[in-house]
Amino acid sequence: MAMFVRRAATSRNAIAFLRRCSSSSSSLVVGRDYSHKATTLLRAPDLDLDLKLPSFLRDSRRGFAKGKKSRDDSGGLADVSPPVDIGPSVKATATSQMEAAIDALSRDLTKLRTGRASPGMLDHIVVETGGLKMPLNHLALVSVLDPKTLSINPYDPDTVKELEKAIVSSPLGLNPKLDGQRLIASIPPLTKEHVQAMCKIVTKSSEVVKQSIRRARQKALDTVKKGASGLPKDEVKRLEKEVEELTKKFVKSAEDMCKSKENEITTQA
Repeated sequence: MAMFVRRAATSRNAIAFLRRCSSSSSSLVVGRDYSHKATTLLRAPDLDLDLKLPSFLRDSRRGFAKGKKSRDDSGGLADVSPPVDIGPSVKATATSQMEAAIDALSRDLTKLRTGRASPGMLDHIVVETGGLKMPLNHLALVSVLDPKTLSINPYDPDTVKELEKAIVSSPLGLNPKLDGQRLIASIPPLTKEHVQAMCKIVTKSSEVVKQSIRRARQKALDTVKKGASGLPKDEVKRLEKEVEELTKKFVKSAEDMCKSKENEITTQA
């Protein structure tokens, strides 16, 4: 009888102790052996906490613990991102830069005076009026009266004096005369020295614009080279070839413009 009393007291003490442990933040976990002869207290660090979870939850948590990279059939890492097609943007950028160079050349050639009157030959002249500087073609309408004479009609008659001053100060060598509310400018004949000077300017302008076109080509090729790692070799070669063809096209356009200007200068002298 005394033995049963001692066992009951021991069980009550163990249960009370377990209740205190479960209500606190203690890390003790109770384990009972299968012989039901004793109750053993084990410390939580000695146990895998995953044992508290069902097996299917443990497996799913372990499956998502680390992200896995997809592999191709050969066992290597598969490249899931497709290569970016840089061709259209490279060609569009190169074309824009080369067209800008051609436009600049056209404006420079227009500034050169030949023996024939042209309304665009005054476009580069800047007029100062009312404390502001504006292009002449914003202040007046320029028209051709005959192959040797220009007419400058100001939108505001009060600016006629400023227009006259700006034209006389330009390197064109023009001396306009006042005719009512407009100016009349006669184009003087070109001298031999003037023709030679103009042809040298045209040649220099041609070299400058071709250098600009080639710089645009080099930038395009550098861009293709940087993006070559994500492109097939045949695609890289095709892009490089298209850039070269684009360069030849704009260089030829610049040469044709300069030759045309030289012929205009020499034939109208």
